[in-house]
Amino acid sequence: MSVEIVTFGCRLNAFESEVILREAASAGLSDTIVVNSCAVTNEAVAQARQSIRRLKRERPELRIVVTGCAAQIEPRMFAGMAEVDRVVGNDDKMRTEAWHAARTALDAGPGFGIAESEKIAVADIMAVREMAPHLVDGFQKGLPRVFVQVQNGCDHRCTFCIIPFGRGNSRSVPMGAVVSQVRALVERGHAEIVLTGVDLTSYGADLPGTPKLGLLTKQILRHVPELKRLRISSIDQVEVDRDLLDVIAGDERLMPHLHLSLQSGDDLILKRMKRRHSRRQAVQFCAQVRRLRPGIALGADIIAGFPTETEEMFKRSLDLVEECDLTFLHVFPYSPRPGTPAARMPQVGGDKIRERAKRLRMAGEAALQRRLTSETGATRHVLVESAGQGRTEHFLPVAIADETPGAVRALTITGNDGARLTV
Repeated sequence: MSVEIVTFGCRLNAFESEVILREAASAGLSDTIVVNSCAVTNEAVAQARQSIRRLKRERPELRIVVTGCAAQIEPRMFAGMAEVDRVVGNDDKMRTEAWHAARTALDAGPGFGIAESEKIAVADIMAVREMAPHLVDGFQKGLPRVFVQVQNGCDHRCTFCIIPFGRGNSRSVPMGAVVSQVRALVERGHAEIVLTGVDLTSYGADLPGTPKLGLLTKQILRHVPELKRLRISSIDQVEVDRDLLDVIAGDERLMPHLHLSLQSGDDLILKRMKRRHSRRQAVQFCAQVRRLRPGIALGADIIAGFPTETEEMFKRSLDLVEECDLTFLHVFPYSPRPGTPAARMPQVGGDKIRERAKRLRMAGEAALQRRLTSETGATRHVLVESAGQGRTEHFLPVAIADETPGAVRALTITGNDGARLTV
């Protein structure tokens, strides 16, 4: 057995896990499980700890290395676990030399009994200023959808968010390197590319000439004409530039699906979150992109039970689902992260948080059902993901009988089964 990986959290972590597997294998690491952790909520950290304990119980002969955002933020906590043999930092995990060092340390002796400080290989993430491109050669050839990391870190300090301390400041991959990666992946047979990052719409602020995400998308579409579908992951709508709006309106290869970082529908809560948009601006942006791209599917992140949130404030968030005509809702029950300003604010009770999160999820499910129903009779271009499963350009799931992953089929929607469209 060489290296296995267990991934928690976001799409970016999933992409980075592929890089980790490649780098750890090239370093000759063996008999090791890498846990790539998430720190977005307390629950995410707890899940990583539980997984570590379970893995050691089930496979005591293997070494365990922990990395990711939670490991970067709380390395001593993980190093203090008897089951953990090494803790690798969030920037270091992408570097071959870090995995050579891990192999040397792990091969030197068993993890049990080693001092906590000797387990930790975590550098100062805030000192990282550049970002190297990472082309994942390990993606299975012909896999329909793959991710390209174009940005990492975040320069903003939302009061609820611990992620900048796990990811560092914002840094971007130069445009030429991104275009080269996309071209190489298309040549390998991948039909859809998803651009991903921690704060994707801050792309380019650290690069010469400060290009923005819109220009990057234009360059990709112009210089890789063979690319069938380009998708962008979660964005901060306040940072969307004119070029990106032009691409949304004018190039059908950019998929009509955006996921927005809304977080709340109440202006006072948005101010206390230290967000940079108002409720009115969020609603106006959604209306603007609908005018530019009729039928576009919108998703959003919304936090339930942020400190000081009253029932009236919460209802303003609940109303956003209809006012912005959201199709996909990602609901976060508020979780206080130690060290963040929001953790020191007056907290909402746990029962209220759970109840509000449940209501938001119900509203999100109702919105998705409305969208599924509205698709009947439409012709959609469906990317075949696997035997029996595909996705429309709006990212809606489709039950299909095609067994040609990577193919894009023009299909007429006949209905839905409650979870997926049918053809």
